[in-house]
Amino acid sequence: MEGRSQGSETTAMGHGRPVWSARATFAVVLGLVLASGAAWAQDGDGWPSAFDLLASGPELGGGDVPRAAPPRRGANASGVPPEVMARVLTEEGPRPVPMASAAESGPVVAPDAETDDAPGPAGRRVSAPRTRLVEDAPRPPFKAVPVVVAVVPGLVLHGLGAWTAGDGQTARGLFVAEATGLGLLAAGVVPLALTGASRRTVGPLYAVALTGAGVFSLSMLANLYAVISPAFDPGQVPDTLPPLEFDLGYQYVHDVSADYRNFFALGAVARLSAVRLEASARLAPDDGNTLIRAGAAYRLWGAPERTPGLGDGTALEVEGFATYHRYPTEGFTLGGGEVALRGRYAMERFGPRFMGSFVEGSVGLSLQGYSYPGRVDDDNLYGQLLYTFGYGVWLGRGGPLKGEAVLFYDHRKDGLVGGMRGRGGGVVGSFGARGRVLLTERWGVAAEAQVGGALMGRVSLLYAVGGDT
Repeated sequence: MEGRSQGSETTAMGHGRPVWSARATFAVVLGLVLASGAAWAQDGDGWPSAFDLLASGPELGGGDVPRAAPPRRGANASGVPPEVMARVLTEEGPRPVPMASAAESGPVVAPDAETDDAPGPAGRRVSAPRTRLVEDAPRPPFKAVPVVVAVVPGLVLHGLGAWTAGDGQTARGLFVAEATGLGLLAAGVVPLALTGASRRTVGPLYAVALTGAGVFSLSMLANLYAVISPAFDPGQVPDTLPPLEFDLGYQYVHDVSADYRNFFALGAVARLSAVRLEASARLAPDDGNTLIRAGAAYRLWGAPERTPGLGDGTALEVEGFATYHRYPTEGFTLGGGEVALRGRYAMERFGPRFMGSFVEGSVGLSLQGYSYPGRVDDDNLYGQLLYTFGYGVWLGRGGPLKGEAVLFYDHRKDGLVGGMRGRGGGVVGSFGARGRVLLTERWGVAAEAQVGGALMGRVSLLYAVGGDT
């Protein structure tokens, strides 16, 4: 898998760890291959080596293994006989296949012989999906002292927890991320103060400052995850997600400046190959307040929407939404559109201790307009910088249980939650946590809590339709 980190702390990934019998078989085959001397490369006449024959087998997508390979010139030993390799690749049960480096990649667990091919349309044979790579190295041990150090003073000096655990490479990466975040924060805040937050430059400078705050905050959370993660088996990216998903629930909003409190929460998500369609509605039966949001996202890079398991969860997409918010008691309506660039990065690429976690963020712009009775002023149309970042984990390790949970910051000022007022008189966004998980093939739950200008809590029931869920 791309982004796999090397070293003594390489951890297990995939659906499970290989059994000891598979390791023994792998050791025997690898020993025979190494014993052939020049078996790792082709000789001058281009005859295939033992490793070439092994790598061309069905488990790696190649053709059949020849039963009678010509002898290699200048080699007294015959290496691994073709019959032995053919038996290893065709016998039932899990079979190890050496990759580029056994110490780095571990074995590949191939499908059983009877399920490797299945009849397809017009009698054609269709190969079964390949299984994931699994690592052979043990996971880093859990230690209590690094957890304490990661909190005090680790929340200020990120990376101390990993350094105390003996992982210098991860510690250096966290220190660099923290320094980068502080540098970007200063690069945005200092010019803002010197220019008096001029409207000509406030947008770009605010984006730089928020990026710095995001990198600093995410490195702080990664600092904690790095020392806690060895205590449990990490979650994994879901192999598939349902093509259609509905949710119905209850949402409570406590805003001292509004009369509404209780909302019906409705939502739907449709996933195509590279497109995701979303729609949501919040309806207050006692006040009549109505918030509707609908739009789409297009996947620019990463695995398809319905099959995220083909990658490691890293993706980049562009999204656009339209919003409509009616305030009947206050007597006005707010509507407009927004566009943003959203990305997600699998933290496993940053180091093996971060397996099962990810960071995400988005930056965009919204254009909103007010509509209300009476004379309309010139300033009823305004723009707003959109910015979010979060640290999350995947839930589930295969099977029907799949989902994710995220701690996040949202810089949006409108909506039901809004922003909170800072000490300097400015207004920042809101902080929150959300999660969704499918408990069975069809049913699941979702929950969210957010703190900003108002307090919000939501719990919903999920129902998935169609697909291999």
